[in-house]
Amino acid sequence: MSVATRRVSTRGVVFIHSAPAALCPHIQWALEKATGSRVAIEWTPQPAAPGHQRGEWSWIGEQGTGARLASTLNGWQGLRYEVTENPSAGCDGSRWSHTPRLGIHHATTSASGDAVVNEERLKEILKLAQGSPDAIEEMLEEVLGVEWDAELEPFRYAGDGAPVRWLHKVG
Repeated sequence: MSVATRRVSTRGVVFIHSAPAALCPHIQWALEKATGSRVAIEWTPQPAAPGHQRGEWSWIGEQGTGARLASTLNGWQGLRYEVTENPSAGCDGSRWSHTPRLGIHHATTSASGDAVVNEERLKEILKLAQGSPDAIEEMLEEVLGVEWDAELEPFRYAGDGAPVRWLHKVG
């Protein structure tokens, strides 16, 4: 098999931070359709949003599966989620974050899960900011998804007995 046709496997996690209870089975069905495999999510109440549920699902698939899953969930009414795809041979990792108010945000991630800003993006920020420290800070915060993190943080905390997986480094 040539390098061009070799399929590289990776893994990731779909974190549904907040979903209206009525959507939960539909979310599972959509994820199953997107991956062609069975999806089992253990739903628990989301304390930060009464009437909503939270859950997570670990997946294994080809590179690009994370983008497909994030696209599958994009635009659903009242849904807060994050999708991760781990780095794999020849490919950076990714994290997609979504809130109803902000929409979707994509960040390239390192092996440790930190958001990575590439050289060309940094050069463009410096050029557009025209020396303004405030403009540099604002553009970096957007690239890093600071506003998405702030909005999702209360939903990342698990309810009683539910598993917790932190997506950011606390330093």
